[in-house]
Parts: sequence; structure tokens; C-alpha cells
Amino acid sequence: MRREHQNPAGLFHHPAFTRIVSVDGPRKTIYFAGQTSCDEQNAVVGKGDYVTQYRQIMENLTVALAAAGATWDDVVFKRQYTLDIAGYRAAASHPDNPRYWDPERPPPSTLLGVASLADPDYLIEIEIVAEVDGDR
Repeated sequence: MRREHQNPAGLFHHPAFTRIVSVDGPRKTIYFAGQTSCDEQNAVVGKGDYVTQYRQIMENLTVALAAAGATWDDVVFKRQYTLDIAGYRAAASHPDNPRYWDPERPPPSTLLGVASLADPDYLIEIEIVAEVDGDR
């Protein structure tokens, strides 16, 4: 499988995401449901706290990736929903956050401000798509 990241001339090279990722060859595509900041008992972690919710979501996605036989390097798209874009950006760029992907090759992404999420305590929801070799 070959993966190519492109930031074409004529488009702003955004540091937070790659404009285009193409995948060639035998592959397995894995679609992950939107993750929220819930623990194993479905209790919301970090009510009212964007940083805590972001970190819980990313931990949840790390568990989901591992269960599917993938890693953050295999993520080819992410979509983020939030009640407050400024709050989300501050949380996602917090200096104490771990790095989830190579900053030179982040996945394409979409960030959407929404009026509400499935639970009134959710501030953020993130969904991802990953591509792995078909034999994994």
C-alpha cells in the first residue's frame, strides 16, 4: 500500500492538516464512529472542560485504533464537531497534549461548529477513517 500526502501549490499549506491524502494498493478501510469523552461506563469525562474532553476522546480513539489493528499513522481523515471552535482549538493545541501523528503529515480534516451534540455535556466529538494494508 502506498500513501501520498499532498499540499498543492496554490493552496495554503495549513500546519494542522494535509489537503489531500491518496492511498493506492490493496487496503482495508476502517471507519470509526464519532467518539465522545465517555469512559467505559458511558459516563462523561471532563464536563465543561474542553482540554479534558479532547484528551479523553483521543485516548478512546487510540484504544479503538489498536482494536482495529491500526495506529495514528494509519489515519487518513478526521472530522471534528464542537460547540465552540475557539475552545476546541485551544484544547487541541494545548502544549501538554501528546502527539498523535507526524506534524509534517497530519490527516486531512474538517472542523465543524455545531449547536448541540448527542448529550448536553458533550463539547466535542471526533470521527476518523484509517487505511491499513489489506492483510492486517
